[in-house]
Amino acid sequence: MKKFLFLFLLSILSITAFSQNFDYGAITYDDYEFDRKKIDSNANAVVLKEFGTARIDIDDATGRLELVFDYHVKIKIYNKEGFDNANVIVPLYKDDTREETINDLKASTFNYVSGRFVETAMDRKATFFENRSKYTKLLKFTLPNLSEGSIIEYSYRLKSPNLFNFKTWNFQSNIPKVISEYQVLIPGLYNYNVSLRGYQKLTDQKVELLRECLRLNGATIDCSKITYLMKNVPAFIEEDNMTAPSNFKSAVYFELSDVVNPSGAKTSYTKTWKDIDYELTSDKSFGSQMKRKDVYKELIPAIIKDATDDLNKAKAIYNYIKKQVKWDNYYGIYSVDNIKKSLENRSGCVADVNLNLIAALSAANLDAEAVILSTRENGTINKLYPVISDFNYVVAKVNIGDKSYMLDATEPLLPFGLLPLRCMNDQGRVINLKKPSYWIDLKASQKTVTNYILNGKLNQDGKVIGTLSTISQGYAAYNKRKEIKRYTSADEFVEKLDDRLTKIKIVNHTIDNLDSVENPLTENYEIEFTVTDGSNNNNFYLSPFFINAITKNPFNLNVRTYPVDLGVASDERIIINIDLNQHYNLVEKPKDMAIGLPNNGGRYLLQTQLDGKTLSLSQILQFNNAIYEPDEYPYLKAFYSKIIQNQKAEYLLKKAD
Repeated sequence: MKKFLFLFLLSILSITAFSQNFDYGAITYDDYEFDRKKIDSNANAVVLKEFGTARIDIDDATGRLELVFDYHVKIKIYNKEGFDNANVIVPLYKDDTREETINDLKASTFNYVSGRFVETAMDRKATFFENRSKYTKLLKFTLPNLSEGSIIEYSYRLKSPNLFNFKTWNFQSNIPKVISEYQVLIPGLYNYNVSLRGYQKLTDQKVELLRECLRLNGATIDCSKITYLMKNVPAFIEEDNMTAPSNFKSAVYFELSDVVNPSGAKTSYTKTWKDIDYELTSDKSFGSQMKRKDVYKELIPAIIKDATDDLNKAKAIYNYIKKQVKWDNYYGIYSVDNIKKSLENRSGCVADVNLNLIAALSAANLDAEAVILSTRENGTINKLYPVISDFNYVVAKVNIGDKSYMLDATEPLLPFGLLPLRCMNDQGRVINLKKPSYWIDLKASQKTVTNYILNGKLNQDGKVIGTLSTISQGYAAYNKRKEIKRYTSADEFVEKLDDRLTKIKIVNHTIDNLDSVENPLTENYEIEFTVTDGSNNNNFYLSPFFINAITKNPFNLNVRTYPVDLGVASDERIIINIDLNQHYNLVEKPKDMAIGLPNNGGRYLLQTQLDGKTLSLSQILQFNNAIYEPDEYPYLKAFYSKIIQNQKAEYLLKKAD
């Protein structure tokens, strides 16, 4: 990803004229007739114009500084699939004392009727708010009277008490944009770090000096007026196997660096890791909880009584915390109250759970540290300067001998040393109570491994009777255990599985190591399935791809500008042996294949043969990397296409003379 970091300069740079805001309701015939082929012939809707401004001003009611953000957009709707763009959601920050507000909301739909544009204004009663979390509420509204060909337009003013994060501007969205323009006015007292994310380049940018834009405590202050312009912006299409879309969408982000008071005193908001280390280790909801060995002083002897070494002590403590403190599904790096209370209540947020784990490990004289990280859906971390709000999750790290183990006790079905996939996101920061913090790679300690073995025999009635064994390890075992545990019993899981398997009937089953998470999960099924109806056993077709057949290519974009992030490497193997009971000749069969991805990135191997009376298939699908870069995308796409095409083939078996 191309990232640029720079400080605003009070200088004049640039060059072209910019469009400025546009008049509300001034719909033209050119708008109505806009040819989407100019930007994206497959678009269901197109942003014709989008303009926004952000500035710092004084709130007349409170006398405090606030951020004022104005937004205005005009969108052409081409078909019913584009109607979703008329459902608008505006996230708003709130806390116990402050909140963002929306004013001057206007929203209209314009339809071309009998040679003129007819406006249908949205009723203000059509807006409503939804509390999403403790710190977020959503303004929602839907534009009225939609039809194919409608043009919708809306604008609003958002006022915010938050000056630290100047308003982010997203140039890219899920539909293409003809023009997206953003104008910011920043008083000279404020310096912001600015990062431009994404792969799309600005069409133009200019910086101007705007005199006396703000009066504060009787003094006039000049502003930097910065305008960003992007034209013909392609839609950002989300595909599977990616982290947060915000990592890759073209957008401009602001974070406050420092403020110079009118008196000349400077307050810095950009901190060093040394500052963050001190804040976290001394924080009563973080570092102080890591130090709470006293909570476990009397519990530890009983917890580790059967452990013979440090590794087994750590495993015993890990298993104890998994059972004693249930995760309430809330994220965060700070304990809500304290770890003792969460232990007593047997419930808490991720920080409550894993800070308990760290304290317990420390109480057993094990070397335990905290690792703060950003989950996959939360986005990437700014590595150039620390921003503590980037982090939304904390796990434990225990060092035993020359090895380190990352632990998350929120998931009872995870084995020791395996983090949830949500944590596999670049790097985390290790926080030690006595040493400086440092970065650590967040890589899975195990692959996703699945082996399928089917042994069967073809009967005279055209049915294959046999056994199917599935052996799962790593994330595959975790995911399968999680799936089974959703049901009231393993029997119910198998019953539902049998309903889903249209070609295979499960006659009997056993599932081993369901609760022994350190061991592979083994499923054994007695099965039967019909190959022919028995009317013509001299000559019949048989498809061998009935276990995890690949029928759909997960990679369908012409170009993908962001990585394919699987989170973890994987290995799937399928072995099928069918005793045909009589001698057959193999007239047709799927082609044997041996294809690979560049740089040993993965491979697919397929071998089929008829040896005497036994029909055999061996299939291996491996992905050796967790992440594939955008330039590797065409190879992944072609890799899947070849597999899918080959798996359409069948065996044609003809009875030997």
